[in-house]
Amino acid sequence: MTLRAVVRGVGHFLPARVVENAEFEASLDTTDEWIKSRSGIERRHFATESDTTSSMATAAAQAALKDAGMDVDDIDAIVVATSTADLTFPSAATMVQAQLGMERGFAFDVQAVCAGFVYALSNANALILSGQAERVMVIGAETFSKIMDWTDRSTCVLFGDGAGAVFLEAQDGAGTSADRGILATDLNSDGRHRDLLYVDGGVSTGTSGYLRMQGNQVFRHAVEKLASTAHTAMDRAGVTADDVTWVVPHQANIRIIQGTAKKMNVPMERVVVTVQDHGNTSAASIPLALSTARARGQIKDGDLVVTEAIGGGLAWGSVVLRW
Repeated sequence: MTLRAVVRGVGHFLPARVVENAEFEASLDTTDEWIKSRSGIERRHFATESDTTSSMATAAAQAALKDAGMDVDDIDAIVVATSTADLTFPSAATMVQAQLGMERGFAFDVQAVCAGFVYALSNANALILSGQAERVMVIGAETFSKIMDWTDRSTCVLFGDGAGAVFLEAQDGAGTSADRGILATDLNSDGRHRDLLYVDGGVSTGTSGYLRMQGNQVFRHAVEKLASTAHTAMDRAGVTADDVTWVVPHQANIRIIQGTAKKMNVPMERVVVTVQDHGNTSAASIPLALSTARARGQIKDGDLVVTEAIGGGLAWGSVVLRW
């Protein structure tokens, strides 16, 4: 028998404030059509005064627990992927632990920007396979609206806030690609490309800073690296593009999503797309898309799912799992 980390439940949370593209027309030299044509984004959610990264993560985790038919005492560990934790420390994960009322186990954050959830999922898988945890709550949560330069139309119209969660449980499998659960992962980074996507603040500057991005360069790296990591993970899992039921990509830009799908030889009919409604929610985008797709009835038990993401660092990776 082979131990697998199997998805038992998913959930998400979106702030109540919905911002349509047209809202930016009053303060920026932009239009709804300009934003849609270049990104595919039509609207996004922004955190209200009562929303924090940890509170949104907690709400998403509660939804995932409900979906799994579990309660907080069933959680052994929490892994939160975020670049916008409430405070420098403690971790957002320990805040979620407290807000859930979880009094045992352990919790920690993973920071790989938009690739954060893929990294967190891979780490959670390793915790389960090593026997350190039997059930792990994996969360992606972001409040990128807090680090936007509202005078920069090339970035501030692209991002949104939200949280998504996936509850994993250890189960035995046969050791084949027909098993439920995570079948393979692939993680990569290249710190030489730091200046393509970063925040110009931190402890060295004494400010929280603003997001800065060289969009054209990020796009160039994204399509190639996302397709490559997806193929690597599929090879490790012993599956091909024809076996894939759904690709659930990082929801950054519709053109990146389309370009990556083409390189993966997967038709867009088998790609989950939520970028039009959520914008780029960084580490939250994949779990948000997974939860949304499950709620829509797209992802069903037994489906083979490939997720892939790239973010600042540059950091990128993918996960192949069977639902």
